Amino acid sequence: MAITSGVDHVGLAVRDLPETRKFFTDILGFEEVGGVPDYPASFVSDGTIMITLWQTEDDPFAFDRMAQIGLHHLALRVESLDKLQQLFQTLENTPDVLIECPPVALESGNGTHFMSLEPGGIRIEFITRETKIIPLEMPGKKP
Repeated sequence: MAITSGVDHVGLAVRDLPETRKFFTDILGFEEVGGVPDYPASFVSDGTIMITLWQTEDDPFAFDRMAQIGLHHLALRVESLDKLQQLFQTLENTPDVLIECPPVALESGNGTHFMSLEPGGIRIEFITRETKIIPLEMPGKKP
């Protein structure tokens, strides 16, 4: 049996604290639950996980997931396929959010996800464990 029991919180160093906080609170519906003004830092939560956002110093360099050790991405679960699609459409129309790929089924077949970068450059995966199964039409067969 593991000695730990889940993730308590995730701390992210961000390029623009106000923009990243706004992304989590205004777009994703997180609540700001605390912070450290002198750092500066802001703590946000969706009621399940807390994310601590820490302002970097001037001129931070972006993380290269292929060349550096560190957080590859943050994966946030979405309740349903419909909500995942709604979120994708919202983010697609949100300035300064980069979509890496549209919603696609996982190769394992146990979910659907899409990848994005929030305005501060943090790579976030949004995932639901629902997968839309589209029946294939067999040649020569009529339904």
